[in-house]
Amino acid sequence: MTEPIARVALSAATYAIDKPYSYRVPEEAAAFLQPGMRVVVPFGAGDRRVEGLVLALSAEEPAAGRRRLKQILTVLDEAPVLDEEGIRLALWMRERSFCTVYDAARAMLPAGLWFSLRDVYRIAPGTDRAAAYEAAGRSEIARRILDLLWASGGAAEQRQIREALGSRDPAPALRALTQKGILVLETSASRGVGDKTERVASLAVPAEEALARISSQRGRAPLQYAVVELLCGIGEAPAKEICYFTGASDATLRALVKKGLVAVERREVFRRVRPEAVETEPPPVLNGEQQAAFEQLGALCRSPEPAAALLYGVTGSGKTQVYIRLIQSALEQGKGAIVLVPEIALTPQLLRKFSAHFGEDIALLHSALGAGERYDEWKRVRSGQARVVLGTRSAVFAPVADLGLVILDEEHEGSYKSENAPRYHARDVAKYRCAKGGGLLVLGSATPSVESMYQAEQGRYHLVRMTRRYNARALPRVLISDLREELRAGNGGSIGGLLRQELAANLERGEQSILFLNRRGASRMVTCGECGEVPACPRCSVRLTYHSANGRLMCHYCGHSEPLPPRCPKCGGELHFIGAGTQKVQQELEELFPGTEVLRMDADTVGAAQSHEKLLTRFAKERVPILVGTQMVTKGLDFENVTLVGVIAADLSLYVDSFRATERTFSLLTQVVGRAGRGEKAGRAVIQTYTPDNDIIRYAAAQDYDGFYRQEVDLRRLMDYPPFRDLIVLHASGTEESAVLRACQKLRRSLDQWSADLWGRSPERPRIMGPAPAAVAKVNNRYRYRLNMLCRSGPEVRRYLSFLLCAAAGDKDNRGVSVFADIDPYD
Repeated sequence: MTEPIARVALSAATYAIDKPYSYRVPEEAAAFLQPGMRVVVPFGAGDRRVEGLVLALSAEEPAAGRRRLKQILTVLDEAPVLDEEGIRLALWMRERSFCTVYDAARAMLPAGLWFSLRDVYRIAPGTDRAAAYEAAGRSEIARRILDLLWASGGAAEQRQIREALGSRDPAPALRALTQKGILVLETSASRGVGDKTERVASLAVPAEEALARISSQRGRAPLQYAVVELLCGIGEAPAKEICYFTGASDATLRALVKKGLVAVERREVFRRVRPEAVETEPPPVLNGEQQAAFEQLGALCRSPEPAAALLYGVTGSGKTQVYIRLIQSALEQGKGAIVLVPEIALTPQLLRKFSAHFGEDIALLHSALGAGERYDEWKRVRSGQARVVLGTRSAVFAPVADLGLVILDEEHEGSYKSENAPRYHARDVAKYRCAKGGGLLVLGSATPSVESMYQAEQGRYHLVRMTRRYNARALPRVLISDLREELRAGNGGSIGGLLRQELAANLERGEQSILFLNRRGASRMVTCGECGEVPACPRCSVRLTYHSANGRLMCHYCGHSEPLPPRCPKCGGELHFIGAGTQKVQQELEELFPGTEVLRMDADTVGAAQSHEKLLTRFAKERVPILVGTQMVTKGLDFENVTLVGVIAADLSLYVDSFRATERTFSLLTQVVGRAGRGEKAGRAVIQTYTPDNDIIRYAAAQDYDGFYRQEVDLRRLMDYPPFRDLIVLHASGTEESAVLRACQKLRRSLDQWSADLWGRSPERPRIMGPAPAAVAKVNNRYRYRLNMLCRSGPEVRRYLSFLLCAAAGDKDNRGVSVFADIDPYD
């Protein structure tokens, strides 16, 4: 019988050495090992135990090659955690996102499914102490390791040994003692989250027989009789609930099991976050425009060919009702669906709506869930118990069988792009899954990204428009407040005169208001009025932000925090506060309108699990007059009593160092304005700005997406920015600025030579810019530089970039410098 060979992707492999590694499959595992299972294997010269994912199994290699192969030590899974489609997706992500296969697999699977490995070194059984020290020879480290092991009862974790030896590396001594048979290495794996089970009791005999046999003992054993009587009525129930309702104990159940009347077994139960109880609703009634959109998209959904469509509907046009009808259509065809939203704060409202239509058929996946809850929701999806998934970016990987529909709501949002490895965009992953499975991808937005609208204009996406609000109400009336005039009038606060008047009018009518400011904290920075000193983060190249809630200066990049000094530490001068954040605005509102409750929604107030849901529920049910928040209040929220929206500082995101600045500003303003007037009452919006004549401000105030798009796409065509070319950014970071800059310069020379050889003077030749410091040049004591390249990221370009990244990682001059590539980043 030939011995199979497993091709394994390793967790310890960096991108530069990431490839399928070959391992022999032990005879006892050959019968059940499958691709998609995880294993523990020895890796490297020291045979370090690492986790791996089996990608494929093949026949035996030639004898010479087989003898050199190491053998799989342990199989961790009873069944594959990734199917064949999932493995192909992980390989595709490696090629597109410049990540390892294992990084891709980690992104695809819930955190609770992963194992932590524990290496323990033990004195080999029967080892004589004197012989052990003799084998250690003159090695001081080996002798210290033996001292530690004898003192610890003969065994210690590798982590404990490393900590005991400080900066000295114990690996060579451990390897030598193991090879001599003095030590034995044992590796155990523990999963992050276990399966939750409960004991379930049921009748072991027919109900009539059970009652007949227990009736004679009704007086002597009333609790036993009560348990049997209850089970005769309901069949089975959790043992805990039976004991609660009858007053019985575990001893009572054990007695009934012994008599053969009751059987008790353990069954798996799922940890779930359940929405508020909602009544089942019929399919939503669509207006004419919604019905036309549904029919267009429904025809694409029923087609066996994969397709992508852009649903462009103004704020309040009722895109959610169209989504619901599309999902119902997909379920009727026996297919599953995934709905993605950009913010966790949006999931509770949508979950309530979807639960009213799909009940237990819906699963929720996002990072605010507990590890156990997320793991169990993932299992419900994989087993087919839930065919509709609602979640944030990572829910695009949900193991939905027969995936027929993927919806990206607010598809323009940058949060769909991952900033950490693997640096994927949920839209691209969804497009891949729909293309491979013959599904429909629906991109929904009131302000579609320039890239998506361009694809629709070129005919690559089907374009479906919805131009009117669902309830036939007009869009909010938008007023522009010139902050320059406020300063001339002596008003230096965050709330201008016009906005103050509108807020007061809303309070009188008992209507609610939402205010948007994309900066948390109390003040942007603190400065000395005498010498101009501004407290800066010692680890990052940014100024510290003052937070009045705790009286501290904080860095929003690395988390550094320090108390606000009473006076300038440099000259002793008086400190002044410049700029405003959400905390400062909340304080100003409470001073302007005494006795009026003001809620604040930002990263400081929604850090705890589900706290965003509690805050929004309070705002809706208790009709709190004013909600102040960062960009999490700009999208998807639907409150019928909100009639006023105020934008505190519209210019904040307009002049940042990004070619997407104008698009991001237009989307934010348009989206937040659209939160007003979604019920029966008319809505208004006040946009405060220092540049009231700016085209972007004017387009947003007029809710004129088409005008904005025409201007923006023409500008991008002139600049060769996406969608006309891809922006590929090579990032380098390290603790020594000179080393980082040298690495970037070497990368630039390689790119220049490669592009000249391949394209010459062709207009298609990539444009390479830099190296230049990142927008924030230093974060957490690491300097950051970048190279920008504008080109089409085809297979040939990605292959060269992959070669370049591997070469940079292997360059001895780049020690301490990390380099990675990102295609079309959003930062």
